[in-house]
Amino acid sequence: QVQLVESGGGSVQAGASLRLSCTASTRSLSLYAMGWFRQAPGKEREFVACISRNLGRTLYADSVKGRFTISRDNSKNIVNLQMTSLKPDDTAIYYCAADLLDNGSADRDAYELWGRGTQVTVSS
Repeated sequence: QVQLVESGGGSVQAGASLRLSCTASTRSLSLYAMGWFRQAPGKEREFVACISRNLGRTLYADSVKGRFTISRDNSKNIVNLQMTSLKPDDTAIYYCAADLLDNGSADRDAYELWGRGTQVTVSS
């Protein structure tokens, strides 16, 4: 069973940057499209960004477009989410997810594997 482990979360002030990483316990990360989702207290888990398996096609939620960048390094089995110009509304637990059957989607039901999440807190 492939495991996903997120890291890089923390508490920052508005305007700061953070880089989240998702490390996979597989040498075949290239088989998976990867996504980042987030869940704020009292809200549903929502799509943030995803990246396709090999060509690196990306998709972003409108709320993060232009501020967040998703990238992957299949040789290192890692997917990153670079977050800049953070806002208090970005406060949430951020989850990494892997999609074996599709090639990247904003639909959380498309993802078969999930990490446990990492907390990001942005204060004003």
